[in-house]
Amino acid sequence: QVQLIESGGGLVQPGGSLRLSCAASGRTFNTVTMGWFRQAPGKERVFVATISWISDRTYYADFVKGRFTISRDNAKNTVYLQINSLKPEDTAIYYCAGASTTYSELRDYTRADVYDYWGQGTQVTVSS
Repeated sequence: QVQLIESGGGLVQPGGSLRLSCAASGRTFNTVTMGWFRQAPGKERVFVATISWISDRTYYADFVKGRFTISRDNAKNTVYLQINSLKPEDTAIYYCAGASTTYSELRDYTRADVYDYWGQGTQVTVSS
């Protein structure tokens, strides 16, 4: 089992930045592929980014490329999501997730159903 706790959300003005953190505890974190998803009010949860446990390969949703950066620190059992140039449409609850199954393609981790572990989410609100 892996327990995930997100933090770092809040209210930020358009154009601002946030760094979300997801602290993991439980089984060996460095063998778990991690991902970030978000869910805006009244909408479905969507994939944002993922990072492998091998070689720190990353994969992003098209709508976040260039503004979001996912990273991980296995020594701290933590995964991060740096979000720059925030827009009002980035307002959502951001969830981190962990997948214990290894797939050959990172694009396989865009599906929520491959993840075994989920955090409770952290709210990001972008508003002036």
